[in-house]
Amino acid sequence: MMRSVPAPASFLFSTCHFHSAPAPLLSSGLKLEPLKLAKCLIEKRQLHDLKKSSRVLSYYGLTTPPYKLDALEPYISKRTLELHWGGHHHDYVESLNTQLKDSPLYGYTLEELIKATYNNGNPLPEFNNAAQVWNHDFFWESMHPDGGKLPWGGLLQQIEKDFDSFSNFRDEFMKSAMKLFGSGWVWLVLKREEKRLAVVRTSNAVCPLVFDDIPILSLDMWEHAYYLDYKDDRERYISNFMNHLVSWHSATLRIARAEAFVNLGEPKIPVA
Repeated sequence: MMRSVPAPASFLFSTCHFHSAPAPLLSSGLKLEPLKLAKCLIEKRQLHDLKKSSRVLSYYGLTTPPYKLDALEPYISKRTLELHWGGHHHDYVESLNTQLKDSPLYGYTLEELIKATYNNGNPLPEFNNAAQVWNHDFFWESMHPDGGKLPWGGLLQQIEKDFDSFSNFRDEFMKSAMKLFGSGWVWLVLKREEKRLAVVRTSNAVCPLVFDDIPILSLDMWEHAYYLDYKDDRERYISNFMNHLVSWHSATLRIARAEAFVNLGEPKIPVA
């Protein structure tokens, strides 16, 4: 039986970072005038209250797919999305909030949290849940009930430039997905340094953010994403995604933003 899922909440993130409070002023042996001491205590209390309020803003919520759960049928069933979004994605969110309770990392955005907890290839315990929450948010927006067909405008031109043709890109994306062993993701990314599009595979929860690539499109290749509808026929799942579900509208918006960042020099995301 499907578990009850709490009403989804939008992500509310605080970008403020708070570090451990300094040692109490009195422990230093310094003698402060009463007014100065009172002022210091008030400022310390205000910092404490601000930290408490930021915890509320930092709650990582379960975002809703941008369509009804039956909108992707017959290619992805309502039953699959109920399990995938209402079960797996929901559990990643809940587990992440549990892991980060009382943690100084709780004020980070998801992107900051992913980069910090990836820890240069030696992931911290929080990494998997943080990355999977972000990966699924991104994946839902990579699909649309009226998806598939062909991209247009600048995105199509960039694909044709970097892959010689859209057909070549499509074949490379599908072959890459078929070659992925075990669980993971397939991505269309913009490489920052080369300023070109590329297809990449990542295992388990890893996402391109940790390699400083800019994701444009993704396909979830974990079994829970397709097994109820396709069993072990991964090729049909991949083909239906490319032909009927992929949201070129979302991809177009993402590449426009990505190209602006690359051309103007995107600020580096601060990490721990």
